[in-house]
Amino acid sequence: MKKLVIGIDFGSDSSRAVVVDANTGERLGTGECEYPRWSKGMYCDPLKNVFRQHPQDYLEALRSCVKAALEEAGSEAGKSVVALAVDTTGSTPAPVNEKGIPLAMLPEFSENPDAMFYMWKDHSAIQEAAEVNRALSEYGDEDYTRYQGTYSAEWYWAKILHARRHAPAVCEAAVSWVEHSDWIPAVLTGKTEPANLVRNATGAGHKAFWHSDFGGLPAREVLERLDPYLAQVADGYTAPSTSGTVIGSITPHWAEELGVSPEAIVGVGVFDAHAAAIGAGVKPRYLVKVIGTSTVDMMVECRDVLRGKDITDICGQAENSIVPGYIGIESGQAAFGDMFSWFRRVLMWSVRDFLSQTDILTEEQKEAQEQSYYRKLIARIEAQAEKIDPDLDLVALDWLNGRRYPKINEYVKGMISGLSLGTTAPQMYAALAMAAVFGSKRIFDTFVTRGIQIDGVIVVGGIAKKSPYIMQMMADAIKRPILVSNDNQCSATGAAICAATAAGIYPNILKANENMTMGFCKEYMPNPENAKKYETLYKKYLNLARHEETLLMEYQQL
Repeated sequence: MKKLVIGIDFGSDSSRAVVVDANTGERLGTGECEYPRWSKGMYCDPLKNVFRQHPQDYLEALRSCVKAALEEAGSEAGKSVVALAVDTTGSTPAPVNEKGIPLAMLPEFSENPDAMFYMWKDHSAIQEAAEVNRALSEYGDEDYTRYQGTYSAEWYWAKILHARRHAPAVCEAAVSWVEHSDWIPAVLTGKTEPANLVRNATGAGHKAFWHSDFGGLPAREVLERLDPYLAQVADGYTAPSTSGTVIGSITPHWAEELGVSPEAIVGVGVFDAHAAAIGAGVKPRYLVKVIGTSTVDMMVECRDVLRGKDITDICGQAENSIVPGYIGIESGQAAFGDMFSWFRRVLMWSVRDFLSQTDILTEEQKEAQEQSYYRKLIARIEAQAEKIDPDLDLVALDWLNGRRYPKINEYVKGMISGLSLGTTAPQMYAALAMAAVFGSKRIFDTFVTRGIQIDGVIVVGGIAKKSPYIMQMMADAIKRPILVSNDNQCSATGAAICAATAAGIYPNILKANENMTMGFCKEYMPNPENAKKYETLYKKYLNLARHEETLLMEYQQL
């Protein structure tokens, strides 16, 4: 019998599942399902940086995407499934009761956004993040930020502290807080109680600041000084496990729900970007860049190689976070594809307004027309932007969602400088594209100047495949060849690789990569002439960045 594994990727908008022959790497089936409540914009307030997701969305999407993938793989495929593993966005934690049930699944909290999963891009905890950062870096003799850098509003402790301040009834009912990447495997194995919950090394290391040098989490007295509730949560936090290891067998209920063998095992969860790095073929001295709404730049390296290198302000480092046995390095931009989505929404406003007020079309026809324009708009603008020379006076910053790295700053904003009455939409798009690429270049160049060896760059994601314009610009700007992964579902593939490793089919993740990744579909070589042109524009980008931060400092002093 074939040994099949399932990788399940819970992204920002939907979940995707792949069924893979673990021995050959052949993909037999795929399935996808949008989150029904999230797709309607429920429980979110973008103006306040509040982005929450209902746990029921995850469970409904889980059933749907796995069943669809198995149906495509064949009527008997489920019987041959030996292992499953999942990846999710992160840090995306939720408050849970003593049984490990997210509070939003209880009647009294079912419509309360504060009782749901706090999505990774929820930035409502900016003030609390600053408090956490001061506590971890200044209280006592230990600097707990020395491996991860400045604490972010996207991360675990900041979100919990924000909930404590703004939703005390939720925190009073919550015994612990659980990452999405730990909750789904817990549900599948029936091990949801916080005391028995298996935490993964990615979430624990990068977001909760677990490290062997600290003997675990930051000291209890430091967390308690912030708020006694944080210390209470830390008391029930178990030591993390690594990707590619087993949590337990799937429960009979979920085996039947999904249509898989009741003997299938469930592997430890992982964050989606890290799973994508695995699915793309991550290895030492290769930078894997996942390009989506935001970007995550990742590497794995030996601990000894990193000793003595000052890289705290440009990335986070966590033990066993991507590949067990290595230090996982994570950097990235808070907005990339999100910038182009914003630009499209701005340009589409008049179309939406017109369609909403016309009586000529039915509601279904209005929606179809809007979606047609929406899909085609950026492609048309990009095609025109590619034909024109950049406006040397037009410079933009990629900080529309703050700056993640280098030097985290969640107060900075996006900016476009050099606009004139003659500026066109394609020119503005080109400026935004360069801002996105220059944000990537700033991270890349800082790695290199700090002594990190990068022999190759692999890119993953929709933009990597759909936009030769941006990919060529990136190769020119960083002056390195760029390999584009051939896999449209790299995160799900990475989760499948973790499942195959957990099942013992491969001795480790790097060995599994040799058989289960899908290679590359394109290589972009840098153009030296373009590189010179982008160097000039990049200097203007850096000058604009310094100018904005100076203005921000002056504004904060008022």
